[in-house]
Amino acid sequence: MHYRTLGRTGWDASEIGFGSWGIGGDAWGQTDDSVALAALHKAIDEGVNFIDTADVYGNGHSEQLVARVRKERSEPLFIATKAGRKLNPHVASGYNNLQNLRGFVERSLRNLDVEALDLLQLHCPPSDVYDMPEVFGHLDTLVQEGKLKNYGVSVEKVEEALKAIQYPNVKTVQIIFNMFRLKPAEEFFAAARERNVGIIVRVPLASGLLTGKLKSDTQFDIKDHRNFNRHGESFDQGETFSGVDYETGLQAVEELRGLVPEGATMAQFALRWILMFPEVSTVIPGAKIQNRPAATPRPQTWHH
Repeated sequence: MHYRTLGRTGWDASEIGFGSWGIGGDAWGQTDDSVALAALHKAIDEGVNFIDTADVYGNGHSEQLVARVRKERSEPLFIATKAGRKLNPHVASGYNNLQNLRGFVERSLRNLDVEALDLLQLHCPPSDVYDMPEVFGHLDTLVQEGKLKNYGVSVEKVEEALKAIQYPNVKTVQIIFNMFRLKPAEEFFAAARERNVGIIVRVPLASGLLTGKLKSDTQFDIKDHRNFNRHGESFDQGETFSGVDYETGLQAVEELRGLVPEGATMAQFALRWILMFPEVSTVIPGAKIQNRPAATPRPQTWHH
């Protein structure tokens, strides 16, 4: 495993992190806690030290599983969580309320069984939030109270990312980036590098399309967002297959197969491609089971 500094947090994060949405048990089909815990342990065995979760993944269940693993390991782990999606309705004004944010943070503190969160990310808030400096002032207050060590944002749009990093204490941006979603590299990465903002890449495998394992007749569980959110019915369409039409994505994968180096899987190829961008701090593919080492190969013959 190789490590990169996560922006101004100062943390050396594993290039491959662990995305723990799937183990929450609410949007990726059926889960098994014992299997999920084994997957987390396997990832850490392979050198993963960065785990990304959220308070809404399984209504806190993902955070609780991560806390269990953290207690069972001696290695230092950096846990990033998210807050805001529990707002009902999920509107910008809800973020501009210190009591709301403090309540979310304190719940995550309990779930993760820590005194301070390593990294809190606003969880894809409405775009108007980025025009509300008071919201980021509230986050500064929570840092001063000792409840947060660092904060950042998780965004849906490049425009939101560019606005977010104007706030001086935003240390990380989590964004969708993969072979199907190139705009962040074209319009955001340079600005993040200039401000030394860590970039956390989510949906790196386009919800499984870039594993090369999905087919036109693949059946997804009724509880799997790849079944119920293909057109953005439940949340942003970009979270499912990166917003790419499923059949179009399958065709693109077939065209990519010929570029995969001998001895590498399509997934390893897709992750390695992302890591060829030096602005990327860590990539967080989701996992529910352990079936292969977490690290990706680093052949010197691969070029960006």
